[in-house]
Amino acid sequence: MATVSYDRKAIIVNGKRKILISGSIHYPRSTPEMWPDLIAKAKEGGLDAIQTYVFWNGHEPSPGKYYFEDRYDLVKFIKLVQQAGLYVHLRIGPYVCAEWNFGGFPVWLKYVPGIEFRTDNEPFKAAMQKFTQKMVSMMKAENLFETQGGPIILSQIENEFGPVEWEIGAPGKAYAKWAAQMAVGLSTGVPWVMCKQDDAPDPVINTCNGWYCENFKPNQKYKPKMWTENWTGWYTEFGGATPNRPAEDLAFSVARFIQNGGSFVNYYMYHGGTNFGRTAGGFIATSYDYDAPIDEYGLVREPKYGHLRDLHKAIKSCEPALVSADPTVKSLGNSQEAHVFKSKSGACAAFLANYDTKSPAKVTFGNKQYDLPPWSISVLPDCKTAVFNTARVGAQSSQKKMIPVNSAFSWQSYSEDSPSADDDGTFANQGLWEQINVTRDTTDYLWYMTDVNISPNEAFLKSGQDPQLTIWSAGHALHVFINGQQSGTVYGGLENPKLTFNQNIKLRAGINKLSLLSIAVGLQNVGTHFEKWNTGVLGPVTLKGLNEGTRDLSRQKWSYKIGLKGEALNLHTVSGSSSVEWVEGSLLAHKQPLTWYKTTFSAPQGNDPLALDMSGMGKGQIWINGQSIGRHWPGYIAHGNCGACNYAGTYDDKKCRTNCGEPSQKWYHVPRSWLNPGGNLMVVFEEWGGNPTGISLVKRTTAS
Repeated sequence: MATVSYDRKAIIVNGKRKILISGSIHYPRSTPEMWPDLIAKAKEGGLDAIQTYVFWNGHEPSPGKYYFEDRYDLVKFIKLVQQAGLYVHLRIGPYVCAEWNFGGFPVWLKYVPGIEFRTDNEPFKAAMQKFTQKMVSMMKAENLFETQGGPIILSQIENEFGPVEWEIGAPGKAYAKWAAQMAVGLSTGVPWVMCKQDDAPDPVINTCNGWYCENFKPNQKYKPKMWTENWTGWYTEFGGATPNRPAEDLAFSVARFIQNGGSFVNYYMYHGGTNFGRTAGGFIATSYDYDAPIDEYGLVREPKYGHLRDLHKAIKSCEPALVSADPTVKSLGNSQEAHVFKSKSGACAAFLANYDTKSPAKVTFGNKQYDLPPWSISVLPDCKTAVFNTARVGAQSSQKKMIPVNSAFSWQSYSEDSPSADDDGTFANQGLWEQINVTRDTTDYLWYMTDVNISPNEAFLKSGQDPQLTIWSAGHALHVFINGQQSGTVYGGLENPKLTFNQNIKLRAGINKLSLLSIAVGLQNVGTHFEKWNTGVLGPVTLKGLNEGTRDLSRQKWSYKIGLKGEALNLHTVSGSSSVEWVEGSLLAHKQPLTWYKTTFSAPQGNDPLALDMSGMGKGQIWINGQSIGRHWPGYIAHGNCGACNYAGTYDDKKCRTNCGEPSQKWYHVPRSWLNPGGNLMVVFEEWGGNPTGISLVKRTTAS
């Protein structure tokens, strides 16, 4: 019978202490066809385990209706990991954050009567327990826990709750204790962990997340020192530059953790992947590449991948000493020290560190001299020979290139009209409504429509001093139409999703139609009670410069329409796209807001990963054969500072950025498995107006 336990040194599998190297791969962020190769590359890279969240909103899109197919076939994913001979750390959460829409919570959960998320709240605890139990029972039924002969050696309940608990006090404390006890009561036979949770009650292990965790100590002397998230890079936000974390610093952080007695390290992410469809959190880009050792497309990123592989090999050769001894620390200079592990049976391993960020150091250890570059650690598995140094990269670097394979698409277009108040499916209300309350997040789009009555004796009609329209919105983007003509576009960002439209507008005597298309760009995924954040035009909406002064339009009658006409007609599918008249050639819409485009194409030869270069477009969504590859927003240009990058010194996500002044995301991953040899339907919805002839299909290859 297999067993998993722990002591102060390490996780113990079948009676043996283990140094475990793990990597995060999130199953819905790639396709099932990619999984075997990603897992094989992880194993080849020296990993012992794969860590993944469980995505509640993917698995229970409506209450009691479950989905475990295609990218959400969690059991299949875990069995593939098992077939490769790796372990699994299953982070059930079910709050996951993860830059994922609504932090992984289903939107229907927000509308359960009396609910408050992640606190001592009965409706929330009941829903969370039901889902957690469902997942554990499912794993048990498939014999997937290690104690049943399966690969799962660890599970996580909740996620980074400590900072929230600190903010909300007693109800948070009670909830954290309840969550831990509820999880332990499910009797999985393997240890549970909680990350960023200093008060995790026994037997739950509290773990560290961060760029560095060498100084972290678990809350009891008999728990092992574990690092559930070592951030390999950072996420890209729409409007942000691309973060990169140097391989030398990443390796340094791991060696530093291990030399200080750490025994479990997980890379978040090892493969980041793609936020397909509408799965991204608020303002999070469609690419979730994360500068991970395996890139978004499933290709290894060198030298990061190879450098870490070499590090893992060096650490593994130290394992006998690491698991059976505590380090003794010797000073070797002002900013240099040695950590030495000597076991009773004679195993010996040493880590020689130079913390100086500017200068290399020559150190003497065991009558030998060693050269240490700045900000680096050398690993000596026999206390004599340095087999690896974190700053000396032996792995080959390689550049990736995007090579156009098809840019001669034959496009057709269809114009989305702004609706009117008497269209089918519209409904009216006095005043302004919150957007998600109306759409329940079934679409990014909600129309707000009202009439603006202008009397013929308004002074501005003669003076030409156009009145000023001001709209306050909770976000995330807004298109304003007056009498069917677009007047302007405004949008927020990750730091501040709220926005204000402020402009003088042309109005005529009589009734003017004001139509606002409010757009959500993913829902907030982090923060205290983030479920209470609002979206949409909450007002006030005012018109200034009339005879009466300022008119408040907020309280008048508004009509609402959920989604776009093209969405209702399923224009992104083969059958739906044939239900309307498309135009082409000289009639093709160019630079027109709210336009649908379609084309068909053949799959390029070979099996290089593919992407769409969307640099000619503004903002919208893309579908291939009816499946959404995600939101495109090349019109959002990356702000911030991109400067020279030195690996040495403490890393954070503002350091080593690239791509400033360029689109935050220009290329959009097209999974090979979504394509047929010929006759592939591509549909693009473009909100801002773009030039579709600039779209090209590219393949990603390694440049020699």
